[in-house]
Amino acid sequence: MDRSIIHLNVADFAVAVERAIDRRLAGRPVIIAPQDAARATVYDMSEEAYRAGVRKGMAFARAVRLCPDARALPPHPERYEQAMRALTERALPYSPHIEAGEADGHLFIDATGTRRLFGPPVDVAWRLRRQFRADFGLTPIWSVAVNKLVAKVATRLVKPEGEYIVRAGEEESFLAPLFLGLIPGIEREDLARLREFNFTRAGEVAALRVEELQVPFGKRARFLHETVRGVDSSPVRAVGEGPPRITADYAFGTDTNDVAVIKAALYLLVERSADALRRQRRAARSVAVIVDYSDGARGVRQAAARPATAHDLTLFEVACRALLAAGSRRVRVRHLRLVCDRLMFPPAQLALFEDDRQKAEKRDRLIRAVDTVRRRFGRDAIAVGRTVELVCPCARLPGSRLGCSPANGSTGRRVHGYP
Repeated sequence: MDRSIIHLNVADFAVAVERAIDRRLAGRPVIIAPQDAARATVYDMSEEAYRAGVRKGMAFARAVRLCPDARALPPHPERYEQAMRALTERALPYSPHIEAGEADGHLFIDATGTRRLFGPPVDVAWRLRRQFRADFGLTPIWSVAVNKLVAKVATRLVKPEGEYIVRAGEEESFLAPLFLGLIPGIEREDLARLREFNFTRAGEVAALRVEELQVPFGKRARFLHETVRGVDSSPVRAVGEGPPRITADYAFGTDTNDVAVIKAALYLLVERSADALRRQRRAARSVAVIVDYSDGARGVRQAAARPATAHDLTLFEVACRALLAAGSRRVRVRHLRLVCDRLMFPPAQLALFEDDRQKAEKRDRLIRAVDTVRRRFGRDAIAVGRTVELVCPCARLPGSRLGCSPANGSTGRRVHGYP
């Protein structure tokens, strides 16, 4: 049975919510940005402001110069989250599998197998559009397709208002004439590499075999090969089910501000997280470090991994950047948490120079060897030098014996949260 995925998108969601509250904003340019910050950036803007050149993330001062007639409003995230919950609750009677965006107006609904109860998915989409408009004053654009990838692209084509139906079997022909930048999952680096070969449209890449794509893209070739053909088997998550992520925690028995000890604990978390990523054949594009201090304060920062990685050493470098930003206070640390987020299939980028290629291969062989030893003899059979003092502080004393309690009175490596 072919799947039936409905994608509902309230364009310029924050502006749409503000207009539903204040009808006087309808038809005039609107810019939403924090106006009391020195370096305020645009949170969202209306279609009228977009046509004047305003973009999300643009400096607010520049946006005002581009669109001086715009009405400027401060963002109200709590309103947008409340609106998303209301939209999800209204759609819930039609399917338990509803995947909502993060207060951005996007809803994916899996209507597969519901035809006898509610009629064709197209009727469900029309019905929800009417209900959203009547109950909330929000008018979504919508599409129906066999998967989330094609449905998302279809709504992009009819923004800011309209609908699109892509029938089963028409995915590849639908995507063929489109610019590659419209297709989710194709990263900026992919676009730059494809542009080097003068490929700008999905149909041009779809004409290539996997073996041909492997030359510039390696293991990522199959993902690209399937994406430009509209192949996407990712499920619509159930209501309340968050995006997949890997979380690891380390609790210090005695609070510490020793940088070496904190980084050693962070590396332990990285090792466990990277091992879980490799087991799931995933890579992380975002790494967050959460630092809990002795006085109860908390520091949270994240760093992007470009490209996505599941490599211990590379992941540790990214985590250290986040730790440096999160742990800037001169207060002892009680607890560390590492969160690997925005998981994806591991990308493969070939090194241009032989020395770089050999270095990368050497690092990969090292990690594979460590994984092999640990899976055969246990995780404590081998340790990286920076973590030895956490595992056994007596290791730093000449002639000392192993087997003592962890450093700083810690209760041990309490790392959990792995599937």
